[in-house]
Amino acid sequence: MAQHNGKFITYYRVSTGKQGKSGLGIEAQRAAVAAYLNGGDWTIVAEFTEVESGKRSDRPALEQALAAARLHRAALVVSKVDRLTRSVAFLSRLLEAGVDVRFADLPVIEGATGRFLLQQMVAVAELEAGMISARTKAALAATKRRGKKLGGNRGVVPGAKMQDASRKALLERTTKHAADIGPTIRKLQADGATSLRAIADGLNKAGIPTALGNGKWQPVQVQRVLARLPQ
Repeated sequence: MAQHNGKFITYYRVSTGKQGKSGLGIEAQRAAVAAYLNGGDWTIVAEFTEVESGKRSDRPALEQALAAARLHRAALVVSKVDRLTRSVAFLSRLLEAGVDVRFADLPVIEGATGRFLLQQMVAVAELEAGMISARTKAALAATKRRGKKLGGNRGVVPGAKMQDASRKALLERTTKHAADIGPTIRKLQADGATSLRAIADGLNKAGIPTALGNGKWQPVQVQRVLARLPQ
């Protein structure tokens, strides 16, 4: 079994309140995760435990785990595939979360990431995407046969719609990052970090990456995040 390195967020789930209080099942899940990581140079940044019915798709602890994984740029590791859900809609939301999800009970396949495995679970969406891709390739081939040259930089200036879509995508990413890091900033403030510099120092000390993942937090970056948080 391969060793795994890096930062991880762990997600456990028990089905009843009784199991949650007693810890039954969680230790087995922890053992499965430890066996999966297999002695590599890894760190578990945080762990989240859900206590609820497997028939429900609204899982606040999982949402918190995904937010923490994005915040720390860590992978989310789950002990068993069925600890998530069989709901295609919910698995699609996991793909949209932008988090590397690992499953301790699935074999490690060279070149196959957790995201790839999730994509296989939503095979209908993959099939649809493949059909669109095939139609696009066919259309390009037909255009080429008509003698129109394809490819290369033609100096095309993005139109207003393209520019607007790009701005909206950037706004969505920055807003999501602000929402993920918001609770950490609020805790730093509650603990006495009242200045932008103090908050930036607190984020750097906690090892939380910046939005771009490079460099250290600066007061101006904290100010931008605070501007996007609800007052």
